[in-house]
Amino acid sequence: MVMANSSINSVLHQGSMLPHEFPLASLQRPASFHSFSSTWAITNGALHVSPKRWNCSASSCCFRFRECRCRWKRIVRSCSTSEFVISNDENYSNKQVVSLTPRLYDYVLKNVREPEILRQLRQETASMRGSQMQVSPDQAQLLAMLVQILGAERCIEVGVYTGYSSLAIALVLPESGHLVACERDAKSLDVAKKYYQLAGVSHKVDVKLGLAMDSLESLILNGEAGSYDFAFIDAEKKMNEKYFELLLQLVRVGGLIVIDNVLWHGKVSDPLVNDPKTISIRNFNEKLMEDKRVPIGDGMTICRKR
Repeated sequence: MVMANSSINSVLHQGSMLPHEFPLASLQRPASFHSFSSTWAITNGALHVSPKRWNCSASSCCFRFRECRCRWKRIVRSCSTSEFVISNDENYSNKQVVSLTPRLYDYVLKNVREPEILRQLRQETASMRGSQMQVSPDQAQLLAMLVQILGAERCIEVGVYTGYSSLAIALVLPESGHLVACERDAKSLDVAKKYYQLAGVSHKVDVKLGLAMDSLESLILNGEAGSYDFAFIDAEKKMNEKYFELLLQLVRVGGLIVIDNVLWHGKVSDPLVNDPKTISIRNFNEKLMEDKRVPIGDGMTICRKR
């Protein structure tokens, strides 16, 4: 059977059941389909996914993978033992790439050392509006590890929300450490401040309520250019370029700037998706690749200032 991804997204992202484990009775046959961004073909208990847009001239859905006349560029196969992407492009050496399925991601999370205070904050945030903006436990621990490896003492976060990532950073900063946390939403920032207090790191965090651009410009005017070791951007995507330029002034040579959501749920690679946020992220990524000031390292981009 073939079905559009929109009807099973909630199960894929929120449940523990893999697509090949769905009861067949729960899968509905669509009358017709055209130009879906992702299509799931279930045959003989296995799942085949084409993450590319494609057109099918058929008026009804395809019931056998080999019988489909559509042009499949890449395929994801999922079974009880493996999940991987097969690329038929020789430019990438036909490399098999691990696809992060719910089962595999659950395994990743079980192997992340998440402090109890962060777990409590994550659970409280899950019931709040906009909870999808919170970084995941594995991302937060990556940020914390980068701060530790860098030996950072002065950090900046642009876009705090309820404070999960900033708390992860503050926890690993030395007692003399300093984190500037920029957030424009007072309600979510109240949650962050509560957890800073509970974790005993409030003395490390300098909360800036208001527009991040104003806060960053104020730091520069205050003579703090080149005095920060690490910065993390996870705020309004259309402002990424402006945030980046200001942070390049604030971060010292050899410091790190990390930008979240640079893949934007895969939208940046789809030429048919051209909303303002996607376009701005796409343009920012292209400019960053050509920026000689930083070598480049729904991922994260890690930049080290030269």
